[in-house]
Amino acid sequence: MKKVLFLILIIIISGLSGVIADRYVFPRLAATEFFNKYKILKKTTEGVTVINKTEQVYVKEETSLTRIANQVSSSVVNIISYPDLEAQPKNTANSKNGTGVIVTSDGIIMTYLNAINPENSRYKIMIHDGKNYDGELLAIDPYSNLVFIKINASNLPVISFGNSDDFKAGEKVIAVGNSLERYQNIYTSGVLNAFNPYYNLSGKTLSSSEKMEGIFETELEKEALCVGGPVIDYSGQVIGIMGSLEKNNKTDFFQIPGNKVKIVLDKIIKKEWDKTSLLGIYYTPITTSFALVNNLPVDKGAMIYSPSGQQGLAIISNSPAARSGLKINDIITKINEEEITPEKSLSDIMYKYKKGDEIEMTIKREEKEMKIKVQL
Repeated sequence: MKKVLFLILIIIISGLSGVIADRYVFPRLAATEFFNKYKILKKTTEGVTVINKTEQVYVKEETSLTRIANQVSSSVVNIISYPDLEAQPKNTANSKNGTGVIVTSDGIIMTYLNAINPENSRYKIMIHDGKNYDGELLAIDPYSNLVFIKINASNLPVISFGNSDDFKAGEKVIAVGNSLERYQNIYTSGVLNAFNPYYNLSGKTLSSSEKMEGIFETELEKEALCVGGPVIDYSGQVIGIMGSLEKNNKTDFFQIPGNKVKIVLDKIIKKEWDKTSLLGIYYTPITTSFALVNNLPVDKGAMIYSPSGQQGLAIISNSPAARSGLKINDIITKINEEEITPEKSLSDIMYKYKKGDEIEMTIKREEKEMKIKVQL
């Protein structure tokens, strides 16, 4: 009797093992890359569905703007510009609070022109630790509209810029402002729409050789509260400084790219802000579509231009451009063999030179190429 029961138990166990192997083990082996080449295992998968377990992993995006902006927040300052009654006794301008950033540890503050009252004003600077300082206007850079104010302080936390050439359209960004009537950082987020290489800070329809060209465009709320403050990406890298401009009866908000800001700042640190060169032309940057429509011989460069066709409105009288013999409708393609492109505008290239420098321009005039020397 015991032998019979033992045999039955072996049969049951063997049967269950066969079912398990047939329904679970062999189909899974046959589904693998190593075993699926064996025909005997392929047959075991006929009529069998293999379900592989999957798991969903949720990665939470950083939602705290203050944490993202933490590394730059202490470098943001509040600038109060108020009437200087000693310089202008009848000055009736109201005081104004604006945003600025610390750019050197020994107290140079940078902001944008529209964030302050620049004329006949005095300045108070409030910083993150509750201290406040008297500020002295150091320089206004006409090329970028960036303003520099000096305070008597040391060991200050300094803002640093990432490589703005690395930032692309579609990236999320955060603007930081501090323009209330007390020290309080303001945060707003949005998306970097595009780099506009043809936007010129002249505020006119035409570009000016003395004004920066090329800015970032974004979609942000409360932009007016952040003018003069930093704009950063979600890794905390500073991509630029918020600016604004009255153009065509409306206010445009934009960001001056960090790489351009660094060039301006370098001149300020070297105390060369009064040595910037002057060329003296108005021009239209040549785009592919502009070249096609106007049947131009080149698809990039800068064409000296006036809608009225008058030489005196395209070239400033007695300027280096006028003295060198440049003419309306001349197309400037190179400066000292450096090619003018959307990424390197005429005004950006010219900003590198100083008063007194001599440059050589390559131009197209009536389809003829020539070189003209210009004493700046």
